[in-house]
Amino acid sequence: MNAWLKERSELGVCAVLLVLGVLVLTDALRIPTDFAQRGPVGPKAVPIVVGTLLLIVAVLLARDVLRGGRGEAEGGEDIDLTAPADLRTVLLLCGAFLANAALIGVVGFPISGAVLFWGAAYALGSRSLVRDAWIAAGLSIATFLVFNNLLGVPLPGGPLMEVF
Repeated sequence: MNAWLKERSELGVCAVLLVLGVLVLTDALRIPTDFAQRGPVGPKAVPIVVGTLLLIVAVLLARDVLRGGRGEAEGGEDIDLTAPADLRTVLLLCGAFLANAALIGVVGFPISGAVLFWGAAYALGSRSLVRDAWIAAGLSIATFLVFNNLLGVPLPGGPLMEVF
């Protein structure tokens, strides 16, 4: 049984897609429509379509795997597939993302976003710390202004709220 499952490991992906589809559909059906219904298409439409498509893909992939289909191994044209993953980079990126998540409510998006952008640049190998900090600050402020002012998506401004 263990060897059979090992040869059909893609069934794990099918299970994840199936669970995700059920979760999306369950949440979509609980969305109240009275507050946001403007016309024939309400807030439930897109989540229901996405959840249904997830279930369809899960079933089709499971059928393909059970009929003997297998995913191709990645072809490493420009990478060394025998090299181990760069765990340091992954952990630094996760740290920058978690710092952003922890700081956004306290200091607002412009500052937490700058921490995220600067941390990502550092994790990916840039060592021009001062230049990266200025670029991260500019990118974060620009992102805040676009989302908050142009798109109407409110982001927490933190102490810089009065400035923008």
